Amino acid sequence: MARGVDEVAQAVGEIAGAWRAERAERQARRHLDPADFDALRAAGLLAMPVPAEAGGLWGGADVSARPLCETYRCLAGADPSVALVSSMHPAVVAFWLASPDPSQPEWERQRSAVFASALANEQWGTITSEPGSGGDIFRTRATAAPLDGESFLPGRAYAVTGDKHFGSGMGVTDRMMTTAVADGDDAPAIFVLDVRGRAWDGTAGLVLIAEWDGVGMKATQSHAMRLERIPSVRMAWGGKLEAITRAAGPLVATLFTAVVLGVLDEAVGLARDQMRNRAAGLRPFEQVEWARAEQDHWLAVQAYEGALRAIESGDNAAALHAALRAKQSVAELAEQTLSRLTRVLGGGTFSQRSPFAHWFEDVRALGFLRPPWGLAYDQLFTTSLE
Repeated sequence: MARGVDEVAQAVGEIAGAWRAERAERQARRHLDPADFDALRAAGLLAMPVPAEAGGLWGGADVSARPLCETYRCLAGADPSVALVSSMHPAVVAFWLASPDPSQPEWERQRSAVFASALANEQWGTITSEPGSGGDIFRTRATAAPLDGESFLPGRAYAVTGDKHFGSGMGVTDRMMTTAVADGDDAPAIFVLDVRGRAWDGTAGLVLIAEWDGVGMKATQSHAMRLERIPSVRMAWGGKLEAITRAAGPLVATLFTAVVLGVLDEAVGLARDQMRNRAAGLRPFEQVEWARAEQDHWLAVQAYEGALRAIESGDNAAALHAALRAKQSVAELAEQTLSRLTRVLGGGTFSQRSPFAHWFEDVRALGFLRPPWGLAYDQLFTTSLE
């Protein structure tokens, strides 16, 4: 029997509780464990962004955005790397979820196939970033050439070629979204890759250029890859790409905000536990830094809540600006808060044995996550005037 939203959230919470007991070992990892994603599949997490009418758990942004984001917030406190890679699934499915259009039959067929894929426990992800693009998917230099034959999703088959990086979840993800410019087109389009089980030696369209070696979010397997005529399916949306990205934008940004906030929640919670045993001996500076850290955490929570309320209002333009504003605010506040906590708790927090050392680098890395800083502020300026 299919689980409901509350049951999925409870199951994920139990998984997160077990992972917390493994924190030291998990924070030392440089790779993902497929068993973690199997556990999340078994919990029903991949069905949360699938519409109820398609057999999933999504009842609309007004009722489903909050429990989805809260579930990833909980997961991020236990394992930020797994939470980030897993959050890519609803973030990518959102591109099909947020723009129903019965006037486009081919689009609706493709939407149904994407939802069926998620219900079949196929993990979705993204590998859109390119060197020199500044994170802007509209600045892709990848190309796509038409392919003959059947495709693995409804839509036109293409072969995509180009260099990509930050492909979070490479090796544990089944389908990945990317962007390229198709032959004869002037503007980029979105393409879906079937990456499960493909070799990375160039024999199956993928070449590993560099393994992810980041000092933050170390275990996300965000590898740099070269696509060499890899089979893909073009997104069947008949309108402008910008319309799709704007429709999905509020949920995507708030999902990533939930991951950042989940890490911050965990750091502040552990710091509070440690502070209780040493409060009487704190110097005035340390007392002030702790008070300011706690205040910054509260502000981060308010920014996140504001984004959720905007999504729930149904006003997409307002929600997009609120979500972008919250994502940037929480990213800055998280990094600032972790800095304050290290000053209060002492130099031991810089040891690899301290969870705070890992969390500090994790929130720094997450600040660059879609959209990265420069592009994010471009978008914040633009949306502030709409």
